[in-house]
Amino acid sequence: MSRRDRRPRRAPVRQDSFPPIPCISAKIISVKKLAILGSTGSIGTSTLSIVETFPDRYAVLSLAAGHNIEAALAQCLRWRPKVISLATEPLAADLTLRLKAAGVTGIEVLWGTQGSVVVATLPEVDFVVSAIVGVAGLEATYAAICAGKTIGLANKECLVAAGELIIAAARAHNVALLPIDSEHNAVHQCMRGGAPQEVKQVWLTASGGPFRNLPASQFESITPAQALKHPTWVMGQRITIDSATMMNKGFEVIEACRLFDLPAAQVRVTVHPQSTIHSLVEFIDGSILAQLSVTDMRLPILYALAYPERVASDLTFDLATLSQLDFSPPDFTRFPCLRLAYEAAATGGSACIALNAADEIAVAAFLAGEIPFLGIPRTIEQVLEHTKSTRPTSISEVLEADQAARILARQLIASAAQPHLIPSGAATAV
Repeated sequence: MSRRDRRPRRAPVRQDSFPPIPCISAKIISVKKLAILGSTGSIGTSTLSIVETFPDRYAVLSLAAGHNIEAALAQCLRWRPKVISLATEPLAADLTLRLKAAGVTGIEVLWGTQGSVVVATLPEVDFVVSAIVGVAGLEATYAAICAGKTIGLANKECLVAAGELIIAAARAHNVALLPIDSEHNAVHQCMRGGAPQEVKQVWLTASGGPFRNLPASQFESITPAQALKHPTWVMGQRITIDSATMMNKGFEVIEACRLFDLPAAQVRVTVHPQSTIHSLVEFIDGSILAQLSVTDMRLPILYALAYPERVASDLTFDLATLSQLDFSPPDFTRFPCLRLAYEAAATGGSACIALNAADEIAVAAFLAGEIPFLGIPRTIEQVLEHTKSTRPTSISEVLEADQAARILARQLIASAAQPHLIPSGAATAV
């Protein structure tokens, strides 16, 4: 662990209550009007399932649906949002025609990043579910924070790439960031049992992925089909590969550092293949609080939507099925992506941006058959080695650094036949 992990802890905003970053209570209203960024993905559709179950508590006001026009049309027909945004202008034009053919009026159809920003900042919106994968959701999430919206955060890339800016904006605008990722949601719940200064360390649990017991000698020959078979969760392709490399857990370490104002040395990872305990919080008196629940993302979504209340649901856990709980330390040698994430967490700034950007490019290259499984951490490490240490002061600077890291990663992959050489003009990522 780097000495930089032991940097002094910043003073939290308040010392008497949680959530600690930022330390405020979400506003309680009779019916929360929702904006869902990433409405056609797994988190988005699970959120809509919650709305279906609790129509007296939640209403859909606006949606950002990306590229899935068929699902977007179905959501428009079912939920009749005030605004919906798609990824591109042609998709928006196509949806407009389809809605007109279906006799649906009154829905404004937008597109691109600016469309997502409008979706997230409508004056009537009370709560924004940030679930767009990657940095594509960063600008809309940041705009929502600046507009004073309560955020249900399922987009870990926002905090990985721009965590310092996101947290600063949340503090400045007195906005609650409520984690939806199951691990951070579990930490948030456990931390309600103590004060920030009483926390010794946080434990994030990891299933270990499909290669938990695979010998290191076989890693180079792992295929995309093998890596996409997660033992516990059904997820999108990138996050599934990230789970196989344990980079996803590395991202969660960085996210936890941001959300709970902890140095990397106080955020630990333990391999727990049953995935029953989602996270643990250890306090200075030796007490450890753990959160157990079904492996169903609707539960952390409901927790975030209802906070600070708890709402009765049928998402129950059968303790009779709890026959064994295993824990073991992660193997940083077999899973170098986790080591790289800890190093980036300790450095902060551009290192975290480059980590995320390089990983996304490397994962795509692995899925396309362009690099082997271990080519993912090799590419990321090379990008980090040639990334200048800087601290962006704006979202635009974050996006510029993200693009520079992506370009460098692509160049490194293209020159993989000579990995010791850095392509001309790609010596650094700013």
